[in-house]
Amino acid sequence: MTYAQKDRYDIGDLLEIIAILRAPGGCPWDREQTHESIRRNFLEETYEVAEAIDTGDRALLLEELGDVLMQVVFHAQIEKESGTFDFSDVCDGICKKMILRHPHIFSDVKADTADEVLTNWDAIKKAEKRQETQADVLRSVSKALPALMRAEKIQAKAQKAGYDGGEGSAAADLKEKAAAFEESNNPDTDMGALLFAAVRVARQRKLDPEACLEKACDDFIERFSETEKPAAIEA
Repeated sequence: MTYAQKDRYDIGDLLEIIAILRAPGGCPWDREQTHESIRRNFLEETYEVAEAIDTGDRALLLEELGDVLMQVVFHAQIEKESGTFDFSDVCDGICKKMILRHPHIFSDVKADTADEVLTNWDAIKKAEKRQETQADVLRSVSKALPALMRAEKIQAKAQKAGYDGGEGSAAADLKEKAAAFEESNNPDTDMGALLFAAVRVARQRKLDPEACLEKACDDFIERFSETEKPAAIEA
């Protein structure tokens, strides 16, 4: 099959290309895919966008944002084939959400600071999702998030609701959880509590626990690399 060659393509072309790949006679691999089979691809593309942002590589960011957009179009095409929704419905939904959650721009609500905007956003989201309690708000944090990121978000939402993590300082709580783990009969549970307490310490000190652990991983690799150098010289 030939496709019209252009100097520049747009979203209409991307929609058409994905539809062609999924159609009878299209690409065998693309036709076999489901939401579940390409779920990991979506996650990987998202993290590659994050890497492009972290490295300041604008050319890579351009490419990776395209990959993420392709994933969105692909998932929407699968649903279009099922007759549930299509890409235009996705666009309609997000436009309505952005208008609803920015009443200080599109309505008569007043919000002069970023904090006021976030307060309004949270209140609107809570009503929209029919979250009747603060526990409902915490349960709404996606379980698919990396665990450290999820813990940080849950703690932040709990703090907004007036809960600061309990009695005592975060550092003291961390020491208590570490001691409990040393004598634990339930290591899975107590290790989880220890990590959760570590996230609280990071938040209290205005640190990003996910970024801290990423740096620790990089530092470990560098130290590990140093241990290999003598062996390589001897060889």
